[in-house]
Amino acid sequence: MVTLHAGRLLAGRYRLIEQIGAGGMSVIWRARDEVLDRVVALKVLAPSLAADSRFRDMVREEARSAAQLVHPHVTSVHDYGETVAPDGSITSFVVMELLGGDELEYRLAEGPLPWPEAVETGAQVAEALAAAHQLGIVHRDITPSNIMMTPVGAKVLDFGIATHVGAPDEDGGTFGTPEYVAPERLDGAPAQPATDIYSLGVLLYEALTGRVPYPASTWEQLGAALATGAPPPPLDVPGLPAEVARTCLRCLARDPGDRPTAQHVATVLRDQLLPADPQAATMLAPTMTLPSVVGPPEPSPARTTPPPSRHRPGPLPCPSRHRPGRAPRPSRHQPGPLRPSRHRSGAGPCPLRRPGPRRGAPPDRAGGGWRRRSWPAPRRSPRRRCSFPR
Repeated sequence: MVTLHAGRLLAGRYRLIEQIGAGGMSVIWRARDEVLDRVVALKVLAPSLAADSRFRDMVREEARSAAQLVHPHVTSVHDYGETVAPDGSITSFVVMELLGGDELEYRLAEGPLPWPEAVETGAQVAEALAAAHQLGIVHRDITPSNIMMTPVGAKVLDFGIATHVGAPDEDGGTFGTPEYVAPERLDGAPAQPATDIYSLGVLLYEALTGRVPYPASTWEQLGAALATGAPPPPLDVPGLPAEVARTCLRCLARDPGDRPTAQHVATVLRDQLLPADPQAATMLAPTMTLPSVVGPPEPSPARTTPPPSRHRPGPLPCPSRHRPGRAPRPSRHQPGPLRPSRHRSGAGPCPLRRPGPRRGAPPDRAGGGWRRRSWPAPRRSPRRRCSFPR
């Protein structure tokens, strides 16, 4: 059996730094990836679970599927590895990103969350489950201990591990926390997306009220609590929208077919976080107070010289050519004598011109008439002859 301690190197790559968490099924270590030089979280499975080859194969396949799930509210899975001890025992572990923050379980130990924070956390977990369900991945262990409250929001832990931890064994038993297990799981029904929705409803109910709907520490106690009927709605929360209470109770429905989808839960919770008045969500820019004027502005000094003209100066008038005291030069164009008219006076009105072809128009060669053409014809320039010296 492999003994884990600080400084031990697993798979020739991950060196353990310190233990940061422990449970009945796994131990979480802070480790350093010496290949990529980064700090990661190693979740080492319990030896009783890692000894089963079928369980290791399922965890490996599920970790491979979880590595494809990239979502801002899901813890990233980096690697899966196994270490074999000299005695033949196998240590199986999963490498995940190391998160900063506290688990939701520690927050709820101090009391319920303010309802806006509880609804925001429930919406983020629902969005993570919706992304997982689209890839065919079911978490099966949504509990406050698997929700990390980080500075960037809620992060769902243990995708790829808790899926098979909650799977039924050959003897019909079920792993998991009884208070968060769906009723159909007690009868050995396979896990499905509605199983995660029931656990989400328990998580939201506890975050709002500070208590779980069916307190139980064993499977027998859970069966007896479920027989009492539906839990009371969380209406004692001041200011909680009624739609949030109805959605929470729908998630806790006994029939898996009556539970909403993860995407529907996320949409409803997001809508309840929006203000009822759209104008209330409008953020106005802060106003700035300008300094008041103490006195009237001083007048600008008067100009002593006129400002320069923007127009370019035109040409100066031409000076007169005649000298002072000299008569102006007579014009070259003098009116000449009038020509006598060809029409004799007293002969009556001037006869009109007889219509006919224009003077000088060439006759038509075919019919002897006159043909229409442009007249006069264009003038050709005479051909110039060049004389060369002989």
